[in-house]
Order: sequence, then structure tokens, then C-alpha cells
Amino acid sequence: MKMKRQILPVVVIVILLLAIVVFQNMGTTQKIEGEVTAFTNVNVIPMTSETVLENQTVVIEGDEIILVTGSGNVDFDEEATIIDGKGKFLVPGLAEMHGHVPPTDPPANAPRYMTMDYVENTLFLYTAAGITTVRGMLGWPNQLGLKDKVKSGELIGPSLYLAGPSFNGNSISSPGQAAEKVIEQKEEGWDLLKIHPGLTLEEFDAMANTANDIGITFGGHIPADVGIIHAIEMGQETIDHMDGYVAYLNEYEGAELDQKIHKLINLTIENNVWIVPTQALWATIIGAADYEAMQQYDELKYIPATLVSGYNAWANRLLNNPNFNRENAIEHAQLRQRLLSEMNKSRVKILMGTDAPQLYSVPGFSIHRELEVMAEAGMSPYEILVSGTVNVGEYFSHKDDFGTIQKGQRADLILVKKNPLKDIAHLKDHSGVMVAGRWMSKEFIDSKLTEIESSYKNN
Repeated sequence: MKMKRQILPVVVIVILLLAIVVFQNMGTTQKIEGEVTAFTNVNVIPMTSETVLENQTVVIEGDEIILVTGSGNVDFDEEATIIDGKGKFLVPGLAEMHGHVPPTDPPANAPRYMTMDYVENTLFLYTAAGITTVRGMLGWPNQLGLKDKVKSGELIGPSLYLAGPSFNGNSISSPGQAAEKVIEQKEEGWDLLKIHPGLTLEEFDAMANTANDIGITFGGHIPADVGIIHAIEMGQETIDHMDGYVAYLNEYEGAELDQKIHKLINLTIENNVWIVPTQALWATIIGAADYEAMQQYDELKYIPATLVSGYNAWANRLLNNPNFNRENAIEHAQLRQRLLSEMNKSRVKILMGTDAPQLYSVPGFSIHRELEVMAEAGMSPYEILVSGTVNVGEYFSHKDDFGTIQKGQRADLILVKKNPLKDIAHLKDHSGVMVAGRWMSKEFIDSKLTEIESSYKNN
């Protein structure tokens, strides 16, 4: 009897605790009212860590994620748009961190396809492939207005961050002019400065010092007179294409090459420099690519036929040039891949980019070509995703909040059919893309792509 009296209170306590849990869970379902969009029953890859949150509901109001919670914890009224993500994976939208946006006011000698329709189609192509953010790396007159047109919904396109017109050997003729141009572009509202080859050391330093003084960043190529080490030390924020690194490393081999690679990597990390590799395009430019395969790319139907003809003519000229050495080109590409691999291992901050539109590099679709090359350099699917989501959000953290799937982040999302953490190629097979809260189903995207294809058949 004594034993039973001791057990009874324990049983009562357990029952009471269970009752409290049940009571606490009653009424915890959150009611969401009004015009929201919700992905339900979906597996979320939040990119806050390498994990998958199963059976989630993600709620978007306007252009912002307002709730991420377990499915079944939310009720909606009839005004909500519900997207069933059962069995699918929701990932943050990707970024093109060295992209190009065509001019809205093209020069008089521009090709006839370069119309406002071409601009709109280019922006749409980015989003069709899951690109929800583009850092445009060559500004044109009156182009800044595109940012507001996209943001207001007048145009379908990614969120735009635009560099001003290029600093190069033709646009800059003195240190004084370089400094004046920096101030001018800052006042006009450009997001950053674009550096091309051709600047003298004095012109580059005038640009860099002025930019650092007034608070505008600069990135792009490394002029030959400047060199990679000086550019890094002067505060160049992004090194695009890694051309400055390769130009420096080409003089070395063997153990000395190893030493110089790690010297540059350490300098890069110490100075908080970002890298935009653009490996796939650079293999094309230097002659290491498979041109026959590229000429068969299915996505070429989404750009003007005259552009494709121009690409083919360029490739033929390169391959028929008696001075072209394919073995040297392949060796160059291998050095670039080795450099990317070592940078990734050392946790250099890498940003996804392709330099589209360029040779056989169709906006949006070119990202998936680049992802293959990044994987070949030894980057894991998660590391590749980081370069196009979390890292981009960090890079632009002074401007916006995006890059992960969390409350308060901009609603840039891709609904993917299979888990891209297992195979990065799964990103190509999606059911739709959300850009700043605007949902585009795969059916809508395919319909628009068909229209673009048709419009370019004779251009």
C-alpha cells in the first residue's frame, strides 16, 4: 500500500503535465488575414545553415517574408494565395553579381535588336532562371530609372544594383577627371563604380582615393598599370573575373606558384575583398571551351539570332587564328580553377556571377552553366548556394535585407522540385520563382519564354 501511495502522485503529475501541454497547444494556430501569399507543406532551405526545415509554411506580405513556421500552425482567409509546396524545396533566389543590363537609350550605331523590348526581355530572362538580384556592371545614360520600374512592378525583373559608366582608358584621360567622375556618379545615384582596363596608376589612385573619401565602392577588372596587389591595397571591393590574379601568377610555377597563390589569398582575406569568378565565360574568352557544344545550347533561342551569329563568327575567328594555342588556353583555365578551389578552401568570400549577356552566355541560364564549373572546382552544393544567396545579402546588407528565408527578408524565392543540397543541378528544375513578393509560376514563365523565342527568330 505504501508503494501505491508513492506512485499515485507521480501519475497525477504526469497527467497534469500532459494536460498543460495540450491546453497550451490549443488555440496556437495563427490567423493570417488579407492579401498574402503562402507556400505551404514545403521543405525550406533557409541558408542560415546547411539544413532543411521540413513541412513548413512561409508567408509573404508585399515584398517581405512575414512568417516561417510549421505547416498546420497557420489559418488563412479567402484572400490568401496558397501555393502547395508538398515534396518540393524552397530556396532563396539567386544573384548575378556580374551581369549587364542593356541601355534604355542605345547609341545611334547600336544593332537594330537593341530596343526597349530587348531590355525588358533581358530582365525577364534573369528571373525566369531564378535570378532575383542583378548587380549591373556597366551603366548607361538614363538607366537608373529601370530600378524604380522594376520595384513598382511596371517591369518584370530582378532587384537591380547598378554600376555607373565605366572608368577605362577611353573615358578617363587624367587623375583630375577620374576624381570628378567619381563625385558625379555618386551624386547621380549609382550603386558602385565599374573599373575596366586602361587606367594609369595615377588615374586609378585618384579614383580610389576619391571613392574611399566620399563613400562609394568600386569593382571590376584590374588595369595592367595597377596590378592586383595595389588594387587590393587601395580598397577595390570586388575583383571580377580573377584576371588580375592570373596575370600576377602567370610568372610563377611549382613551389613558388603555391607560395604566391596563398600570399594573394591571405591579402584578399585581410582586405575583405570579394571575388566574382565568371569561370565559364572566361574559359570561352581564352579559347578553352567546347564551342561546338555551346553552339547547340538550347537557351540561345531566347536571344536575337544576329547575336548568336556574331558569337559563332567570333569563335571561328579565334579557332582559325594561327597564333591561337589551345593547350595554353586550357592550362590558363586550369590555373583559374585551381585558384577558385584554393580560395573556396580558404573561405575567401565568393559571389556568383557570369558576365551575361556575353559570348554564348544567355542571361539567367548562364548561371546554371557557371554552377557546373564551380562544382568542378570542388565547391559543394551548399557552398555554391552561399555564393549566390547569403554572401550577396551580406554584400548588400547596407542597402537591403535578403539572401535567406527568414522573417523580415525580401521575398526572393525559388520553388525547386528536388533538393539542390544533394545536386546543385536541381536548381534548374523549378515550379516557379518569386521576385520581391511577385510570384511567377512555371507555366507563366514558359509562356513568356515562348513569346521571346518567337520575337527573335528573325532578328
